Amino acid sequence: MKRSSLLSRLKGSIPSLISAVALAIAIWVLAVTSTDPVEKRAFGRAVEIEVVGLDPALVITSDIPDQVNLTLSAPVSTWETDLTASGAVRAIADLSGLEKGDYSVPISVQVAARPAKIELVTPSEIEVSLDELYSESFSIVLFQPSSPAVGYEAGNPVLNKLSATVNGPSKLVNQVESVQAVLDISQANEDIDEDLELNAIDENGLVINGVTITPATVNVKMAITQRGGYRNVPVKVVTSGQIESGYRLTDITSSPILVTVFSTDTALIDQLPGFVETIPLNLDGANEDTVVSLPLDLPGGVTVVGESTIRVSVSIAPIQGSLTLNDLPVETIGIPDGLIASLSPAEVDIILSGPLPTLDELIPGNIRVFLDLTDFEAGTYQLEPAVEINVANVLVQSLLPSTIEIDLAPPVAE
Repeated sequence: MKRSSLLSRLKGSIPSLISAVALAIAIWVLAVTSTDPVEKRAFGRAVEIEVVGLDPALVITSDIPDQVNLTLSAPVSTWETDLTASGAVRAIADLSGLEKGDYSVPISVQVAARPAKIELVTPSEIEVSLDELYSESFSIVLFQPSSPAVGYEAGNPVLNKLSATVNGPSKLVNQVESVQAVLDISQANEDIDEDLELNAIDENGLVINGVTITPATVNVKMAITQRGGYRNVPVKVVTSGQIESGYRLTDITSSPILVTVFSTDTALIDQLPGFVETIPLNLDGANEDTVVSLPLDLPGGVTVVGESTIRVSVSIAPIQGSLTLNDLPVETIGIPDGLIASLSPAEVDIILSGPLPTLDELIPGNIRVFLDLTDFEAGTYQLEPAVEINVANVLVQSLLPSTIEIDLAPPVAE
């Protein structure tokens, strides 16, 4: 009887006990959320989509997004700690068991941080097209759209590979008509040894993208030889006369520096001395840069392939020299009222540099040496004079002496 009464009392207290536990949990949740509230935020960085489970015999032919954007709900402390870790969130597209065809594949998001709730995934699924991976071998076709330089001929090309394998989705590989390399030999005047990129070409001559070619390049060797009666020779610019005294010739250049000459009589070409000359360029009295066009002085029966005149650029610069001027007076300006200036020394020597023609015409009146005493008070000073030169391209190399002693004092009463 007593035992039965005890059980009855316990049963009667269960509702109160459950209410107390629920109240305690509610109070705990309220306390936690008030100190560490849950916030709904956009995840701070895009999450890269990991594609798993793809059959090795298949290939993805559609463009799929690289990443997803997420919105999560989590306590502030989780946002500030676990969700900042690398790899805290993963986005997975599982292609396991899929065959050739088109599919809508859901994005599975895994959040390692706890507690956290996924609110939004954008995009939540991706459209995937799968095709069989296919390979086919093709002979390499060398496309040669150009010709070598005038007077040269091209030999037969030699390829280090004769075929290549195209790999990719079957629908793309089936469009391939040939594997092609393009060799541009325009203006070539020497043997060719190049690695050329291979491209898969369709029936319309267009490049097919989305496939890989093995090998990716082919090496091509081709001999380029000069035809009989043609010869490449450098141009020699011939000059006469002397430039103006005090100047020097710094450079003479021609454009082009090489020309191709031709004759039906190959003996005339073989007898050339290894260069051709221009008609003489007269430099008498020249004192500045000049550009002229000169014809070539060629033997009879020999002609130039292309432009028959040569553009000649002549560079002329004055010879640099130096000049010393002695006993130049030192001026004073800005002497304060009530003071007079005594200089020691009152004259200086100056060494100048510049173009010789300019220095030859220089006179002391072109140069001013002075001291500005504005705002100075009575006293003794060591000052560096300023120099003004009213002729261009002349520089002061040295001033002797470099400083002048200045004594500023009131005039002495008599």
